[in-house]
Amino acid sequence: MASQPTEKRVNNFTVKIATANGTGSASANGLIMKSLFRMGIPVSGKNYFPSNIQGMPTWYEIRASRDGYIARAEDVDMVIAMNAETYVRDVQEVRSGGFLLYDSSWPRANVLTRDDITVLGVPLAQMCNEAFQGARNRILMKNIAYAGALAALINLDMDIIRTLLGETFRTKTHLIDSNMKAIELGYNYAIENFDCPLPFTAEKMDATAGQLMIDGNTAAGLGAVYAGATVAPWYPITPSTSLMDAFKSFAERLRKDPETGERKFTMIQAEDELAAIGMVIGANWNGARAFTATSGPGISLMSEFIGLGYFTETPAVLFDVQRVSPSTGMPTRTQQCDIMAAAYASHGDTKHVVLFPANPEESFYFAVKAFDLAERLQTPVFVLLDLDIGMNDWMCPMLEWDDSYTPDRGKVMSAEDLETTEFYRYLDVDGDAIPYRTLPGTHPEKGAFFTRGSGHNKYGQYTEISEEYVEVLDRLRRKTDTAATLVPKAAIDEPFDTDMAIISVGSCDGAVREARDHLSAQGIHLNYMRVKAFPFGQEVDDFMDRYERIFVVEQNRDAQLKSLLILETRVEKAKLESILHYDGMPMSAKPITVAIEKAVAKGEAA
Repeated sequence: MASQPTEKRVNNFTVKIATANGTGSASANGLIMKSLFRMGIPVSGKNYFPSNIQGMPTWYEIRASRDGYIARAEDVDMVIAMNAETYVRDVQEVRSGGFLLYDSSWPRANVLTRDDITVLGVPLAQMCNEAFQGARNRILMKNIAYAGALAALINLDMDIIRTLLGETFRTKTHLIDSNMKAIELGYNYAIENFDCPLPFTAEKMDATAGQLMIDGNTAAGLGAVYAGATVAPWYPITPSTSLMDAFKSFAERLRKDPETGERKFTMIQAEDELAAIGMVIGANWNGARAFTATSGPGISLMSEFIGLGYFTETPAVLFDVQRVSPSTGMPTRTQQCDIMAAAYASHGDTKHVVLFPANPEESFYFAVKAFDLAERLQTPVFVLLDLDIGMNDWMCPMLEWDDSYTPDRGKVMSAEDLETTEFYRYLDVDGDAIPYRTLPGTHPEKGAFFTRGSGHNKYGQYTEISEEYVEVLDRLRRKTDTAATLVPKAAIDEPFDTDMAIISVGSCDGAVREARDHLSAQGIHLNYMRVKAFPFGQEVDDFMDRYERIFVVEQNRDAQLKSLLILETRVEKAKLESILHYDGMPMSAKPITVAIEKAVAKGEAA
């Protein structure tokens, strides 16, 4: 056992818990994270789980950061090693001077040895076997017991833990006592056998007021409800399934007649992704707000229907929770690999509106924005989350809602309008490239009663006349220009007088913000723009004009954001330098910091 380091760190540490999938560890891990949050400490949780149901290794990483950093931490202060199959890997993940806790009910494995870390053995299984009955119950309580040991080691507030257990099991009160008993087994053992607390410890702060813990899929599902969505066809695919689960859960509470119990929404599990997007387009054409959620493989399958929506100018909203690709890839790992696929989905000349939330808070607000844009622009709109945003636990400001909100239905003609105004489906009346539309049945004789994906002219008539086809296609391109003025503006932070900048997208944001702080401490100052949407607004071009050297940070192999910037803006290609991360793990600040340090040093040497 290595000697404990003397440096004391308060509210600035990372604990990684290694277990096996299906052993009930999620409850214990959530209890630890929520306890830190209730103590007022900024915290985030990231789950690295297998794509099977049970038995494979899984890890949960909890980062407490007094400075509010939310990206994955590279240095792990403590590993709780509960899975013998991953001991070799787990012991290597502990930083020098860190700690490893393991179940010492059995002789310690030789692999759990390193001269520069402290190994703590707690007989978790032995204690739980003596205190509880039933094999499954003992396994579950063993996980709760390690939470108790950790509570002693890092000084978690036991009163908060008791409160959380009461809230969790308020409908199953008999479980409160058994879980608290397991907590106390681990807690008391650690107090009696180790120097508690460790050099890194938790102390109460007041940095979580007005915040909540939520994942992006839940937030997006809630946003779809508040946006007025009532039709949700889908086909299950990781990591988007929980978004539809969330929508159903919220709709059951908010879209049900309180007197009759009648549901005011429809969810349809389609036979495949093609059927799902076809239903979405059909429902939107008929006037409903409809959406689907999927991931990269689903977008590939939906592409032809997406092109139909684009060419017939039918609203649709698609949530793409990105995962590691190509092909099946690694379904439970994260990437930003669908940027180009979404922007240009389908064959032929198409260009789509894409929103890039950076966290669950934006996932909620962008969900609402997506439905408004889809109807205002009469086109499919993508919301690109990723697995890190969608399925991990984030601390975000409380979500707010304006009860005066009215959905933007766009240019929809009423029966009265049709009586007094000539209607031509694809005619640009207002000069913004957005035509007027009607909903089926609005008028018994006038308006649109069908649509077509074949060639049509501005009057909605079938055509194979080249000039008429080109006129429609050119107007669709101009509609992209209109979209660029309506989508969320890029977030720009320019506090420094510098010729260097960073551009990023989505969940890279936390890592970029942390990296900028580290680099500024070394005298390397960079301004920052986070792209929130495509098509790019004028502010994106203007930002890039102001800098000589721009680092583009993204999570894919082929620099898709950088490619889109080169294709769709006036930026000089030589200005842009890629920092790419695509191993499936959420991005940390380290690769950004290291890459820019090397690039700057190389430039100075030259």
